[in-house]
Amino acid sequence: MGSILLVTFPFFALVAAGYGAARRRWLPLEAIPGLNGFVLFFALPAMLYRFGASTPIAQLLDAAVAGVWLLCALLVVGLAVAVSLGGRIRWNDAAFGALVAAFPNSGFMGVPLIAALLGPQAVGTVIVVIVVDMVITSSLCIALSRLDAGEGGARAALKQALLGVLRNPMPWAIGLGALTSARGLTLPAPLDKTVALLADAASPVALFTIGAVLARSQMQADHPMPWRDYVPLALMKLVLHPLLVLLLGAAAIQLGVPLQPTALTVLVLTAALPSASNVSLLAERMGADNGRIARIILVSTALAFFSFSAAVAWLR
Repeated sequence: MGSILLVTFPFFALVAAGYGAARRRWLPLEAIPGLNGFVLFFALPAMLYRFGASTPIAQLLDAAVAGVWLLCALLVVGLAVAVSLGGRIRWNDAAFGALVAAFPNSGFMGVPLIAALLGPQAVGTVIVVIVVDMVITSSLCIALSRLDAGEGGARAALKQALLGVLRNPMPWAIGLGALTSARGLTLPAPLDKTVALLADAASPVALFTIGAVLARSQMQADHPMPWRDYVPLALMKLVLHPLLVLLLGAAAIQLGVPLQPTALTVLVLTAALPSASNVSLLAERMGADNGRIARIILVSTALAFFSFSAAVAWLR
């Protein structure tokens, strides 16, 4: 466990540092969107491109990984909606609660953390997860969030979600990396060095930004909320999701699905990550209860320091 904490502690310490900096106003809240923009549009795409370009194309197109992950995500979404829907929580809030329970922080946290734990060869599996969650899981939940507005609202929301995917630089970076891998191309040395500098900045800035975003969300929360509205979904993310991935992945291997045990380990650890912080921004944009979503993310991130380390120790 000591060797595991040696790897995981710095990642969560950077999240805590960002949280403390925002709470103490050492980092102005107005600066957080700038940090977020730097990570989303520059550093993280550079990191994903580098990993995609160095990963065999067959790993990036692993249908078994995508299928197992998608099935588990759909089950978590269905269960989270069933648990939440009714009374005070309608489709909009239930759908984003489901998204935050099924969507791990695989981009900002998962890629660098799992690369540090299992090596760069494990990142290809995480990239598949990112694509499935951005294209299918998030689009499905956005469509579900509009069901109170009728069928037309859901259809329009689905179209809007797919357009959002096209505007997101991360899928394009992954696609360019995959193309580079497939064609055996290399960037010119000056451009490659520039990409490398941006990629190296992605992990620390992204983790610091996660903490700052969580602090801002807590500071701006404008109403009290019973714990049962958010704690069960945080626990679903940290406990049920990885267990479901482990059980269904093991069953798929037994049934002859060509899922490698090493890929299953990566999937389970990715599912054990805390909820994705960007869901809070998406929920705010769609008019959902962002305070509830922020609480789920905050609780899952705080508890993940212990639960994720325990998952690593168990799987090793």
